[in-house]
Amino acid sequence: MSTSYFLISIIALSLSCIVFAFEPSPLQDFCVADPTSSARVNGQACKNAATVQANDFSFSGLHLPGNTTNAVGSRVTPVSVAQLPGLNTLGISLVRIDYAPWGINPPHTHPRATEILTLIEGSLEVGFVTSNPDNKFITKILQKGDVFVFPIGLIHFQRNVGAKNAVAIAALSSQNPGVITIANAVFGSKPDISSDVLAKAFQLDKGVVQQLQAKF
Repeated sequence: MSTSYFLISIIALSLSCIVFAFEPSPLQDFCVADPTSSARVNGQACKNAATVQANDFSFSGLHLPGNTTNAVGSRVTPVSVAQLPGLNTLGISLVRIDYAPWGINPPHTHPRATEILTLIEGSLEVGFVTSNPDNKFITKILQKGDVFVFPIGLIHFQRNVGAKNAVAIAALSSQNPGVITIANAVFGSKPDISSDVLAKAFQLDKGVVQQLQAKF
């Protein structure tokens, strides 16, 4: 009996750790974000429930194509707590991603969310890299209607491999998943990371690193 109780306790503790590793569950029906509040909390302060309206839970415009005329040929349209205040404390968000032919959503990570992507139009090459020491590259070509998941925190990307525009919708397991685009973070930090550090880390000539930093 004591052994069984001990095992059940360990399992319960493990599950509790998993739960608390992600966003906490809300303790009320909703907590619509109040962007005017100066309160500092993990998330955003709640709007007075008496003033909440249907518009606090609604977002319009996801049917509109994003402008992909940029250096990478893609555009992300987010629907996070910043755009949809009713998402506050609910632990989810959404994005639309538009890709020009051969456009990419560059390698990046979401530090606070797993992402599940559904391809609506076109063909996409998708992939992610596992953590050290394996750094295994897992990749697949998606067609319309296919779904792919990117585990939390791992570097991933998408590339349009068709001659026509592509569109995807992705859901993320955080109201504010965050995004770290690898090239921008490494070569475009402010102030710059020392070119000596980056040259040694990437095994590149210092002049090449400085050229990359100038681009970002």
